[in-house]
Amino acid sequence: MHHVEEHFQSSDLVKDIVIGMSDGLTVPFALAAGLSGAVADTHIILTAGIAEIIAGSIAMGLGGYLSGKTEIDHYNSELKREYDEIENLPEREKQEIRDILQEYGISTHAQEEVVMELSKNKDKWVDFMMRFELGLEKPDANRAKKSAATIAISYVAGGLVPLAPYAFFENVHTALMWSCVVTVLCLFGFGYYKSKATGQPLIVGALKVTAIGALAAAAAFFIARIFQSIN
Repeated sequence: MHHVEEHFQSSDLVKDIVIGMSDGLTVPFALAAGLSGAVADTHIILTAGIAEIIAGSIAMGLGGYLSGKTEIDHYNSELKREYDEIENLPEREKQEIRDILQEYGISTHAQEEVVMELSKNKDKWVDFMMRFELGLEKPDANRAKKSAATIAISYVAGGLVPLAPYAFFENVHTALMWSCVVTVLCLFGFGYYKSKATGQPLIVGALKVTAIGALAAAAAFFIARIFQSIN
């Protein structure tokens, strides 16, 4: 029987979607809920929400870009250091290979064979050290740009969900009710598929994401109510 191994290959993409979508669903939802407790005009809430989505997507996208750029810069810095160490401290680096292999239970004889083979090719040697000594995989050269775009787009997509009812209903409380219903369903669905993609318990993951979004919105709504009553 032919066995096919299934492994998750798009962790970076999913991570960026999760970051953008979760904040996109939660922050505008909380803002709209908070404003619903303080104002009675859906147009004001919609305008404020759209402004927040624009600002939030830019900020989140920039954060994703800087994070991706930092990852690339860190990898390149460590790569240069490994080449320097192999060039100037080859015996110490060879011993580090032995130490790594020993942790895997490789015999002394096999260790020496691996050391001899790796030391013939500096590029392979450095790649081995990057992976097994430092635990670093070579990042995609376009990682920063892809991350920025993915996070920003996901944020916008998520943010439009809780705001949509305010474009269709004049009454703030009606719009808020539908915003809650639609957003909670989307949060649950998003949490479910996120958990499925990452191999986590489906229902638990879905409920966790839903609870976080609902608590954020509830907190914003009641804080707005408190300030309104004080004023």
